[in-house]
Amino acid sequence: MIVGPGLTIGPELIAVAVFLLTYALIIDERIHRAVVAMLGASVVVLLHIVPWDMIPEYIDLGTIFLLIGMMIIVNTARGSGLFEYIAIKTAKLAKGSPMRVLLLFSIVTGLTSAFLDNVTTVLLITPMLLYVASVMKTSPMPFLIAEIFASNIGGAATLIGDPPNIMIGSAAGLTFNEFIINMAPMMAVNMVVVLGMLALIYRKELHVSPDERESIERTFAELKDREAIRDWPLFKKSVIVIALVIGMFFIHDQLGLEPALVALIGASILLFWSRQSPEEIFEKIEWPALFFFGGLFVVVGALVQTGVIASVAQFVVENVHSEGEAILIIAWFSAIASAIVDNIPLTATLIPLIQDMSGSMDVYPLWWALSLGACLGGNGTVIGASANVVVLGIAARNGFTISFVEFLKVGMLVLFVTVAIGTAFLWFNFVVL
Repeated sequence: MIVGPGLTIGPELIAVAVFLLTYALIIDERIHRAVVAMLGASVVVLLHIVPWDMIPEYIDLGTIFLLIGMMIIVNTARGSGLFEYIAIKTAKLAKGSPMRVLLLFSIVTGLTSAFLDNVTTVLLITPMLLYVASVMKTSPMPFLIAEIFASNIGGAATLIGDPPNIMIGSAAGLTFNEFIINMAPMMAVNMVVVLGMLALIYRKELHVSPDERESIERTFAELKDREAIRDWPLFKKSVIVIALVIGMFFIHDQLGLEPALVALIGASILLFWSRQSPEEIFEKIEWPALFFFGGLFVVVGALVQTGVIASVAQFVVENVHSEGEAILIIAWFSAIASAIVDNIPLTATLIPLIQDMSGSMDVYPLWWALSLGACLGGNGTVIGASANVVVLGIAARNGFTISFVEFLKVGMLVLFVTVAIGTAFLWFNFVVL
């Protein structure tokens, strides 16, 4: 692109400049991140860095439609009191202890994220956590941050838990059981370690006196879980449809259906069956989060389109001289990069590069290194993973915000600890043994 006499700025430089400016404005937070992402996307399209006909390739419509479908299901079911019912049941098990609430909901989130995608999981659980926090009259921040970490860690454990794993499994021909064997043990250890860290970090915020604990326990004891159900017919219909959708998620491959289509089918059935007003339900969809995703996909797509991501990844991979080095470099590069850019295009870029290395080394352990880094790198920042953006979007809609810097302080610590544990597992399994 010519900008003056004898002065030319290449598309690569423009893509990098737009990305850095977009990211800086997101961190600054004075302008809503959805607006920033849309503006960045508009610039790269206007300057023909990303051609108009290439936009559908960079916007992950599967993720967008999956989110829309699940948001419709959740917002329709919410009117029945379903989530308040589950929240009260879970909170009663905590016996008035905010720390137990954090641990219980984190474990539920992690296990659910392993067998559903983590975005669907946080769509279901975030409203419950906000409700429990309001009843306990405490800040929901520790609960929400723990939920994000648990969803990303749990999602990394299985083939179907996180989009990067689905992509890796498809490209490398890895089975569900292989993911369970190679990823689940290290994620179980990571979950225990992270919950211990969060218990230490938030011990003051979650500490209550014996009198306060008794008061909270009495408050929940007085709440009749069955009385939380405001609409029994809608409650039953919601449970049936959610169970149907979850069941279809497990067998969507055999059915030949994409997860996004499963979510949209469930949303259509529940809307039709419940006779809820679609206008009211659609108004509750987290549109800012969806537009943020769309804009960010295009901005990162400019880095892919101009070859910037491929060049950086190629440079990293070319400096690998052994399997041990490859495990460390790919795991840490993908982890740090995934905290900055979306892990889906990053994974798509690294997959062919790892495949190209098969002529010089055994790349089997490198797939697990990529899965480790791409999934857990999302814990580093508020925009590192789809689940992060969805949780904070729902929280903001309910009047509670967590700043970029607040999340970063804990997120980067969790990123480094969990990836270090994961690489130690991989090193022991594939280098030492």
